[in-house]
Amino acid sequence: MKSLKLTRGEKNWILYDVGNSAFVLLVSTIMPIYFNYLAGNAGLSSVEYLSYWGYAASISTLLVALIGPIAGTFADYKNLKKPVFVLSLAVGCIGCIALGAAPHWIGFLLVFILAKIGYSTSLIFYDSMLSDVTAPDRMDQVSSQGYAWGYIGSCIPFLLCLGVVLTTGQTGLSMQTAMTIAFAIVAVWWFVMTIPLLKSYRQKHWIEREKGAVAASFKRLGKTIVGLKNEKYVLFFLVAFFFYIDGVYTIIEMATAYGSALGLDSTGLLLALLVTQIVAFPCSILFGRLAQKVRSDKLITVCIAAYFGIAVFAIFINSQLHFWILAVAVGMFQGGIQALSRAWFARIVPPEKSGEYFGLLDICGKGASFLGTAVVSLMSTLTGSTGAGVGMIALFFIAGMILFRKAVSITPKELR
Repeated sequence: MKSLKLTRGEKNWILYDVGNSAFVLLVSTIMPIYFNYLAGNAGLSSVEYLSYWGYAASISTLLVALIGPIAGTFADYKNLKKPVFVLSLAVGCIGCIALGAAPHWIGFLLVFILAKIGYSTSLIFYDSMLSDVTAPDRMDQVSSQGYAWGYIGSCIPFLLCLGVVLTTGQTGLSMQTAMTIAFAIVAVWWFVMTIPLLKSYRQKHWIEREKGAVAASFKRLGKTIVGLKNEKYVLFFLVAFFFYIDGVYTIIEMATAYGSALGLDSTGLLLALLVTQIVAFPCSILFGRLAQKVRSDKLITVCIAAYFGIAVFAIFINSQLHFWILAVAVGMFQGGIQALSRAWFARIVPPEKSGEYFGLLDICGKGASFLGTAVVSLMSTLTGSTGAGVGMIALFFIAGMILFRKAVSITPKELR
């Protein structure tokens, strides 16, 4: 398996993964712990804390699922993908900085929802750029490189943030001041890592602009959705993705919140999730290289099966050691399932309509994430057990596996 020599455009595209992954790591590690601090000051219980955090994540993903498809369709018009991408980037970065100015838990959640919307919509445009920056036969490896370098690169601002937050006793900074600095570090890192892509990106595939572009975008989107009945391999993949990515996103978004609700040591949780990033780096590259020898649909199937096991194991977590085992297991398969799924979808859809189709994919991804976090929150509230909520997501992997294999079986051989 030969290593991939990246072009300048591919490298710059990958750098955005390095930038935005810092925000993802912040959301899945330090941010829930800080929200737990704010919630504790307001007298909220651990179950209420986990539920409200889950509801906020669900609201943000639901809003993106509603916004994403039409935004992606609009971005397919000539020379529009970069401007809408920049707008989303600005909302995300400014929202990230503004989190430090929200001392109350309710205000914090509202700003978090805004920042998450900016981050998530930017990914719709970013993912759809894959067909502009590389060739179909390089997509698996380039996509995997993006996730891999995103995981390891995000550790740099994370360690800086961790240093600021964990040394408040020595520096004399309040928790709010330390977190304000941490949010600023992530926002600046995110923006700086995006600059090379903004300078070099050129939209190669597009649809000519029409009069009344917004209204025309709605019409195009409607035609594409209706036309999915003639592209059943795309439709089945979208539904399969909805189910299996549900568990992946839910585990990513709620891992630290779940561990905190179980009463596990905060420092230990953060270090365990740092290990997840480190493990994910070589494993993501490995999956990309394996895709040269093994069909990517088989590798995706392996990842889905592994995540089912991870979800079942999560039910029985009751110690720091268990959480560390979970963190390593997630790191082994997290990048592979995301990168290979992104590349698979980019190959089976028309490149000139990539924004439109990735907008539809985002409905499935964000809709699934909405359902997953909502299920965890609801089951935790109803049963009073966080384990019961987390265990429910294992069922989604079973459905995802069945539907994905069906999608593969009807996909034209030349697109696989």
